[in-house]
Amino acid sequence: MIRSIAVVPHPPLLVPELVGAAADEMEPLRTACQQAVRALRVPRWYAVGADDAGPTVVPAGAVGSFRGYGVDVPVTLGVRPSGVPVTALPLLVAGWLGGQAGADTIVGELVHPLTPTGDCLARGQRLVAELAGDWSLVVLVDGASTHAAPGAGRVDERAAGFDAAVATALATADADALADLDAGLAAQLGAQGRAAWQVLAGVARGAGTRWTPELLYTGAPYGVGYHVAIWQAS
Repeated sequence: MIRSIAVVPHPPLLVPELVGAAADEMEPLRTACQQAVRALRVPRWYAVGADDAGPTVVPAGAVGSFRGYGVDVPVTLGVRPSGVPVTALPLLVAGWLGGQAGADTIVGELVHPLTPTGDCLARGQRLVAELAGDWSLVVLVDGASTHAAPGAGRVDERAAGFDAAVATALATADADALADLDAGLAAQLGAQGRAAWQVLAGVARGAGTRWTPELLYTGAPYGVGYHVAIWQAS
């Protein structure tokens, strides 16, 4: 049974060693992420993110590093390294947050960003049946990358409404609203993690439980939408 769900973004900027003087700017987001994962009821995590390497499952104990982002900060998916490599950014961040929160096991799954909505929902529903025993789910997703902000690149005025709708869905545990996200619009806005949010929607629908939600952070620093939430099974 999935007892808790944490939703967090996965920018490398979360890791203080990678951002230098900007670490203080990212502190509110970092603190919210740490608060969310520390609230998870079970230290056995199933982490889901969207990445071009998907679909694939990465076993617990996989090891990697943020070396490709400028500093060799090693991470392990859990506390027992297996030697299997992991390079996808969502799972590197999952491993880093797991180290902050004391997760003893982290299994990772990557879904392809272009996975159709129906397939994402079905995957989430199957996941509920596949996970034996108690688990926490960690969903790693960045929002639209086209918000207006100092230094931002391409700007799309629809990004604000898109991420506002996501924040409302996360704040109210509205799985139907996440399921209804427009995959085409998400791609246009640079929200490549949309597929992982819709896996979450499938999990929430399939779990057959009520969820008590709390939205801990929503914002768009550097032009990218980030949301942090925790859902607890009632």
